[in-house]
Amino acid sequence: MYFDPRTEPHNLAHSPYTALVVPRPIGWISTLSPAGVVNLAPYSFFNLVSSQPPVVIFSSATRKDSQRNAEQTGEFVASIATFDLRAEVNATSAEFGPEVSEPEQAGLEMTASRQVRPPRVARSPVALECKYLKTVELVGSDGKRNRSSVVFGEVVGIYIDDAVIVDGMVDVTRIKPIARLGYMDYCVVDRFFTLPRPAAPSRSAPPHSAPEER
Repeated sequence: MYFDPRTEPHNLAHSPYTALVVPRPIGWISTLSPAGVVNLAPYSFFNLVSSQPPVVIFSSATRKDSQRNAEQTGEFVASIATFDLRAEVNATSAEFGPEVSEPEQAGLEMTASRQVRPPRVARSPVALECKYLKTVELVGSDGKRNRSSVVFGEVVGIYIDDAVIVDGMVDVTRIKPIARLGYMDYCVVDRFFTLPRPAAPSRSAPPHSAPEER
């Protein structure tokens, strides 16, 4: 099948969009409202987009509490969603009003961050403390405003549970991060393979000859 998602129906039982770019890591975004309420919500439109300095993004379809709080207070934390915490991750995805604290509703213990005011999820083995950088509003090729926007944050502090560090490296099989697939489906990273990059060609090697014309 082939279709233009801007103008043509997909004619499938369910929308295929989020089932095509998978798996997507889940950033469990915690923020503080200006009134001091702790907000916590999982975002599968989340990723690392720079390493020096580390910068992460999350995208909100409509301007939700996490985005508003990050913009207004200038801070947020991205804890990593794990298999052991999958029920709590799902519970905090429910729609609550800004006056409700999702960690309290889910019975989740939060613990203080070091560089920012929003707390991190205590049981998550990895957390990225972030300073809000900017929000990029998305505009389509037709000039129309998209309902989604992208929030950028610079990572200013990183928490890693010592239990997931083995021989000086982070063991992802001990973290067991979960990722979003399409529909209501998820996956868990509990095994991996290593694929070294190919060596760069020698600068002294002669250039490839042009193919023979026929």
